Amino acid sequence: MKVKKISIANVEASGLPKLLDEEKIDFQPIQHVNWEAYPYCPAASFRIAHTENEVLLHFKVKEASVCAKYGVDNGSVWTDSCVEFFSVPAGDGIYYNIECNCIGTILIGAGAVRTGRERAPEAVTSQVRRWASLGREPFDERVETTSWEVALIIPYTVFFKHHIQSLDGKLVKANFYKCGDELQTPHFLSWQPIRVEKPDFHRPDFFGELEFE
Repeated sequence: MKVKKISIANVEASGLPKLLDEEKIDFQPIQHVNWEAYPYCPAASFRIAHTENEVLLHFKVKEASVCAKYGVDNGSVWTDSCVEFFSVPAGDGIYYNIECNCIGTILIGAGAVRTGRERAPEAVTSQVRRWASLGREPFDERVETTSWEVALIIPYTVFFKHHIQSLDGKLVKANFYKCGDELQTPHFLSWQPIRVEKPDFHRPDFFGELEFE
């Protein structure tokens, strides 16, 4: 998939959806139901672009219930209503998991495998500018059909194990996810299919490709 390069000047995360509309960046579905034990498939999609020094992400979700218990970064946001971006930005096998619940609380980890991953310090997570349509205050699960969006502006410095100056012309392995491990109806959706027996998003061997303009 091609990732368009755009120029922005002092755009707030709240203005990102409008900017991506103007740039005609299309949404891509996150709709692969990889495991029969978890058949629920809420509507979820993402779109992505990049600038000289940032990755721009916008997710849209509509699901039967919504939850945001975690309001502090690097908590267990995957148990909430959550969207995720996993990528190998330097092509050296170290991949980053950037996970974001429906109120914009994020978790960032890095490593070559699922176990022993290094969490980004607060000085790194705080660099991600974010907007959430549901606001930023935590809440317990609401069992009602809810639509929500989050927008993230991710500086390349967030890839804290590397010194990435540019992604221009790079081919980056990546996958995008929608999950909610502790919701009334747990689910595990992916952009690119994952062919393993049990839910596991930490599978760079199944990442797709992003071609950065």
